[in-house]
Amino acid sequence: MISARSHLDRIAGYALADLGESDLISLAQNESAFEASPSAIDEGKAACSSPEGYPDTEWSELRSAISDVHGLDSKRILCGAGSMEIINCIIRTFAGPGDEVVGTQYGYGYVRTAASLTDARYLQAKEIDCTVCVDEILGTVTPATKIVFVCNPGNPTGTMISHDEILRLRQALSEDVLLVIDQAYGEFADDHNDPAETFALVDRGDTVVTRSFSKAYGLAGIRVGWGYFPMDVATQIRKVLSPNNISVPAQIMAAAAMRDQTHMRSIVHRTIDIRERFAHECRALGLAVPESHANFVLIRFPSAEIAAEADRQLRVNKLALRGMGPYGLADCLRATICEQSIMDRCLKVLKEVLQ
Repeated sequence: MISARSHLDRIAGYALADLGESDLISLAQNESAFEASPSAIDEGKAACSSPEGYPDTEWSELRSAISDVHGLDSKRILCGAGSMEIINCIIRTFAGPGDEVVGTQYGYGYVRTAASLTDARYLQAKEIDCTVCVDEILGTVTPATKIVFVCNPGNPTGTMISHDEILRLRQALSEDVLLVIDQAYGEFADDHNDPAETFALVDRGDTVVTRSFSKAYGLAGIRVGWGYFPMDVATQIRKVLSPNNISVPAQIMAAAAMRDQTHMRSIVHRTIDIRERFAHECRALGLAVPESHANFVLIRFPSAEIAAEADRQLRVNKLALRGMGPYGLADCLRATICEQSIMDRCLKVLKEVLQ
C-alpha cells in the first residue's frame, strides 16, 4: 500500500474562506474592491494571443519594474505564484524536522501549514491587543528557531508595529535566524511606515521582505507575489522555486500594474476612505474594531454567539464575511473593504442583529 510521509497525517490542508452559495458577495478573501490598472488588463489580454512560448524564468521585465519603483537591486528580487509560494519556499529551504518556525498568535495562517509540511515545529508568540509584540516573540524563540515570521500589517487583525520595533526585533535575534517580514498589505501602510527603511534591513543578510500583487494592485486572480532577499538566501531559494512558476500574461500584467503607481495609490486611498468610514460606523454600534492598516477590518462582537448570528444574517442577505474561529477569535468576523454600497448593506444587517 502506498503511504505518504507519516507527519502529513497530522496536518489539515490550509482552509480558504467558505463562500457557501455561489451568489454570495465575498467580503472574506481580502481581494481588491476596485479593478486593476487598465494598462495591466490591456497588456494581459494582448499577451494571451501568443501562448505558445514558456514564460521568462528570470521574470526580467517584472523584476525591472519592481526595481525601478522601489529602488531595489533586481538580482535580489524573486517572484512567485503569489506570496504563498514565496513563503512556502522560504520554509522548505531553511527549516525541517527538528527546527522551529516562529510566528505570532494572529499571524498569517498559511505559515503554520507551510512549516508543518516540512515537519518543522511551529510556535506562536502571543500578541497584545491583537498587535505583534516584539518581547513576546523574543520570549518564544529558542536555539532551535530557524525562521521568525512577522506579518506587518497583520492578517487578520490589520494592526501594525513601527519600523523601530521591527528594527529592535532584528537586532535582538541571532544572526542565524532568518527574519521574514510579510508585507502583503504593505501598500496600505506605506504612508505610515517608509518601505525603504524596511527593504534596507535586507542588506544585513539575515532578513527577507515579501509583498503581493493580490491586494492593492487588484491582481489576486493571476497569482503573483515577490520578495526582496539577501543574495546568498536568494541563491538557495531559487533551487526550490519552480522555474516556470508565473505565466507570461501574469508577468506582463504585474509589471504593468507596478509601473502604474498612480492607479495603485488611487485604489489604496479609496479603500482607506471606505474602511475608515465603515470602522467608525461599527464602533458607533458598540463593536470593537482595531485600527487597521490593510484593506479589511476585524470586527469583535460582544460574544461568539452574536458573531455567529451576525454571520448567519449577513449570509441570508448574500454577504459573506470571514469567520475567525480558526484563529481563536470566535467572537470576531473579518470584513474585506468593498464598494461603499456593499459596506452600507453590511452595516444595515449589523444594526439589525445588534438591536
